[in-house]
Amino acid sequence: MSDTNTPENEDQISGSQPSTLSPQPSDNHKAGFISIIGKPNVGKSTLMNELVGERLSIITSKAQTTRHRIMGIVNGELEGTQFQMVYSDTPGIIKPQYALHNSMMEFVNGSLDDADVILFVTDIYEKFDEEDVIQKLQKTDVPIFLIINKVDLATPEKVEEKTAHWKEVLNPTEILVISALQGLGLGELLVKMIEYLPTHPPYFPKDELTDKPERFFAAEIIREKILQNYRKEIPYSCEVVITEFQEKEEIVVIRSEIYVERATQRAILLGHKGERIKKVGIEARESMEKFFQKKVFLEQYIKVEPDWRIKKDKLRRFGY
Repeated sequence: MSDTNTPENEDQISGSQPSTLSPQPSDNHKAGFISIIGKPNVGKSTLMNELVGERLSIITSKAQTTRHRIMGIVNGELEGTQFQMVYSDTPGIIKPQYALHNSMMEFVNGSLDDADVILFVTDIYEKFDEEDVIQKLQKTDVPIFLIINKVDLATPEKVEEKTAHWKEVLNPTEILVISALQGLGLGELLVKMIEYLPTHPPYFPKDELTDKPERFFAAEIIREKILQNYRKEIPYSCEVVITEFQEKEEIVVIRSEIYVERATQRAILLGHKGERIKKVGIEARESMEKFFQKKVFLEQYIKVEPDWRIKKDKLRRFGY
């Protein structure tokens, strides 16, 4: 399927709009939006991927890996009750320094506005300095699940200390201790979330997995490899745009543009004789072939767009 000059919503894994053909409400169907929020590097994206059962969000050890609100849709049935959960993975909550950061925090706020359940993810390593997160949560009457992640790395005393702190500071609706990476505690979390979901027909068709188009995931895979292969400011100065996405019978043809802010960053991204960006391309293509289940032909071009992170018109162009 060629979509070189078509709108993004024509090459989607799933549609971006709620279904207009949803069935009427019934007593045995629940549906709702579940917002996953927290500070950077607490495991929000890992949790999202585990709950959805697919690798929709990229994961690296660097902060601010997630830049967009990414929805993952899960349908199922538990003890006779059918459900649809629409999860939102969101950027880590930070104090904005660029216009880009402001846009990222708008994605967080948007996910809170339509949430039926909020999963506030913290972990056993975080210091007790989440005032910016708490301020957002104090403005809502939506059920808040405090999720203490990475408990497989903690002592029982440390978990008890964290739990006691959050009971006093936030008084959440539920407190659950999990290890998203190990899958510990996710069964209990699922049961609790269904309990708090409202009775409602599905918002999306039952065969949909996400609200994002395929080209979005192609761009994210390239950005993930940049995050993994470069240090310091380079990954944060990069934005990836897919200019062509053609799905043929046996191969997907993808052309991408990687934007940086300065010519020196372009030189670093390229590396000696283009070796570094070639490595990114090889790794990205391999990951894309696993994701799309097809051979992938990938081309990459690096362009300089000065100060794109602080220019609102450029951010709108890049989807922020």
